[in-house]
Amino acid sequence: MRTLIIGLASTITVVSCTSHDVIVGTLQDVTTLKAIPNRELDVLFVIDNSPSMAEEQASLARNFPRMIDVLQTLDDGLPDLHIGVITSDMGTSGASGTAPAAPIGNGPGACQSFGDNGRLVPGAQVTDRFISDVSDGHGGRTVNYSGALRDAFASVALVGDQGCGFEQHLHAMRTALDNNPLNAGFLRPEANLAVVILADEDDCSASDPTFFDPSGSTLGPLQSFRCFRFGVQCLPDDPTNPGVKSGCAPRVPATYISDVQPFTDFLITLKGDPRKVMVAGIVGDPAPVAVALASPPGGGSPIPVLQASCVFTGTNGTQTADPGVRIATFLDGFPGRSKRTSICDPDLTGALAEIGHSTKQLVGDPCLDTTNLADSSSAPGIQPACEVVDIRDSAPDAPTSLPPCVAGATDCFEIVNDAAACPATADHTRVRMHRAAAVSDDTWTHVRCQLANP
Repeated sequence: MRTLIIGLASTITVVSCTSHDVIVGTLQDVTTLKAIPNRELDVLFVIDNSPSMAEEQASLARNFPRMIDVLQTLDDGLPDLHIGVITSDMGTSGASGTAPAAPIGNGPGACQSFGDNGRLVPGAQVTDRFISDVSDGHGGRTVNYSGALRDAFASVALVGDQGCGFEQHLHAMRTALDNNPLNAGFLRPEANLAVVILADEDDCSASDPTFFDPSGSTLGPLQSFRCFRFGVQCLPDDPTNPGVKSGCAPRVPATYISDVQPFTDFLITLKGDPRKVMVAGIVGDPAPVAVALASPPGGGSPIPVLQASCVFTGTNGTQTADPGVRIATFLDGFPGRSKRTSICDPDLTGALAEIGHSTKQLVGDPCLDTTNLADSSSAPGIQPACEVVDIRDSAPDAPTSLPPCVAGATDCFEIVNDAAACPATADHTRVRMHRAAAVSDDTWTHVRCQLANP
């Protein structure tokens, strides 16, 4: 495959010492890889365990192998995995750290005290509170579970549908990862971190337990509509007025519901580098957003309710999901490192595969999607015009260009066809680096190519 190289190292302009963006002539970043791959990967699943979620959990467990299949296409195979599961049930607690409010209800959907409080869910086939599947250094794997990985995951992911009906996904995530002694050993200091949220309702992370006041004197009926009313702002501004809403975003400042931005900041601070974090959501579509009036359970005067943003027919009948406005905003806080898919897809095969690809990029994905790349040759297939540049975090103003491989070269790159590493792309194109000497651990390799429609 012939590769046309345009742009010289002398044309490189570093535009940001913190974001490491590089402009090489008319070339644009198409992928960035750590030159020395970090193969440690911690994956935290935040699973909604409120009523109505049993079918979605089953689909997640059934299709989890699609994510693993993608990760196995990495160079050197499956990374060193820690996989943990928590639920969205934080009871009637809030992020303020004050005492929880009084319990709400009995039976399915009831909320009590701190709920599951971000504790990793144990599994019948797992000896710890999380799954560990790592290389033994001799071509094999060291695991802490019996049977197949897919079955071990199912034993922790099927968390049931009896949990609190006020789902605090982001609060639970932070509680799980913020030096929680009950989850010791799961989070490795140098590992990449992926967070995957499965939910059919938006985040309702309370900042103040008074949010759960049952009196309704100022907060309205004790229904999940409170989460939308105090956690999201739209136009027209009054959230209780029926009708279609537009321009919806997390409410700032929020009185009873936590801002989204601190959760984004928490993950970045936790890992010390946003390039080590990937977030994903299998959630309700963030739009359309509409409010209607409906009688509450048990009858009575109509009250405002949030309309579902998507509907699908599952094995148990009609399933719905509320607009995930806050979760979508949280995901958007990690540009290039996030993936949002719809929970209203009755088959989550595609969703788990897409999340697998996003997670693969976190570890280091050499595959190139040539769909939007310029073709530099009349030969069959796309012959992309690319350059490879190494940039050290400690010396961002001194990038090093890696030349294309020619006969006898030992420090170069080539663009090749590799169906095993890149099965998901049409032409299976990847970049492969050949290095004559080891590079610094703080080196990131930028692959920049000419776009067909810049």
